Amino acid sequence: MLSLKKWKYQAGAALLAAAFAAPSAYAADPVLSIVATPSSGVVGSTIDLDIRIAGVTDLYGYNFSLLFNPAYLQVAGSSEGAFLGADGGATDFGVADATGTPGLVSYVYGTRFGAAGMSGGGSLAHLKFNVVGAGTSTLSFTDALFLNSKLADITTQLGTQTLVTSVPEPSAYLMLGVGLVGLAALRRRKAG
Repeated sequence: MLSLKKWKYQAGAALLAAAFAAPSAYAADPVLSIVATPSSGVVGSTIDLDIRIAGVTDLYGYNFSLLFNPAYLQVAGSSEGAFLGADGGATDFGVADATGTPGLVSYVYGTRFGAAGMSGGGSLAHLKFNVVGAGTSTLSFTDALFLNSKLADITTQLGTQTLVTSVPEPSAYLMLGVGLVGLAALRRRKAG
């Protein structure tokens, strides 16, 4: 029979071991995320999205689609990120359909040729959006597939991003106009 002191010691050791083991189990899957620059925008401006992967091992190819609210955002362009070709290897990148279905950037893909996959983290793709309306748009991934150099699936956590768009405040323009009128009146008064 265990004494109370030994039992407490063993229970504490088990809890400590579980605490250190649990985060590593959750951190095992790579994470696909969206970084928006700027993080919000006004109607008429553009927002650049950097689609990033972190904590991946042997990434050879990928594809995903991105959902967004077309009442607030409109796709303006896309380009390849540097991660898959960071070692100078040949890559292929494309977007099958960026403007055909409102609210969907369909089938963004990238792959390496010949060499083994890349490990670590970095940018997979850059997407540019025009802000066309004021409101909140949640960006989320769908139809995601990540493969290693043996063409086996890589389980990946998919992140989301919420963008807030707004209309420029007319009061700022009004204040500028009042200031200019006041400045003109002051100058006229000094001249006369």
